[in-house]
Amino acid sequence: MKTSEILQKLKSGEISVGEAEGLLERTAFERMKLRLVDDLARLDVYRDRRAGIPEVILAEGKKPEWVARLLLEMVKERGRAMATRVEDACLQKIKEVVPSEYRIQVYGEARIVTVSEPGFEVTGTGGKVGLIAAGTADISVAEEARVTAEQMGCKVHTAYDVGIAGPQRVLAPLEEMLSEGIDVIVVVAGMDAVLPITVRGLVDLPVIGVPTSVGYGIAAKGIAPLLTMLQSCSPGLGVVNIDNGFGAGALAALIANRVGRARAGNLRLKT
Repeated sequence: MKTSEILQKLKSGEISVGEAEGLLERTAFERMKLRLVDDLARLDVYRDRRAGIPEVILAEGKKPEWVARLLLEMVKERGRAMATRVEDACLQKIKEVVPSEYRIQVYGEARIVTVSEPGFEVTGTGGKVGLIAAGTADISVAEEARVTAEQMGCKVHTAYDVGIAGPQRVLAPLEEMLSEGIDVIVVVAGMDAVLPITVRGLVDLPVIGVPTSVGYGIAAKGIAPLLTMLQSCSPGLGVVNIDNGFGAGALAALIANRVGRARAGNLRLKT
């Protein structure tokens, strides 16, 4: 039970102060609850309630049967589970192991798979995220960010292939995003990676830069764009690791969801 529900029951007189204290203690304990899966993992099943970001399984580096098992255990606990960096062999194992009553959703470009109970729907938070990718080679990382933010309840507005080689390309999509009232912008770029710096200089919003391992020679598998973003002279630009679409999407959603709750009157911001 959520804290707000407990307090509402106390306010309406449905439960006593002592009962409310007991429920709050139990809720606090559940937020720390781990789901032990043999000797494989300790799933942090209530991470989303405690930290705002759900437990997500990184498939990369794990045996396909492990990933499938962890997804299944997670969906049993919370009704929905998500894995990133899922390759074909892993996807096949997931389809073999997960019972047919569960829904498997595959986001191919993002390399993300979600498994959910029948009827499960992501609850919208009111958070709004802008997502820009410099080139088509950056889209897979951008899609990882998009799916992550959407799975955290955000509405995501996208604009792809608007790199700085043709700077006029980003202006119209950016204006459209601002008219939609977005709360934060994720910009994915490789090569020279100056697009996030440019975008940050045009808007009064936090911008999250995602360097990608796209580019010739000296790009050094993403090191050059990473250093470009870190060396930015545009304050208000934050940078995540190379190709880390998941991290960017999660951070953007944390920001946007908090703004969304404040917009809806469910959170009081200091003035």
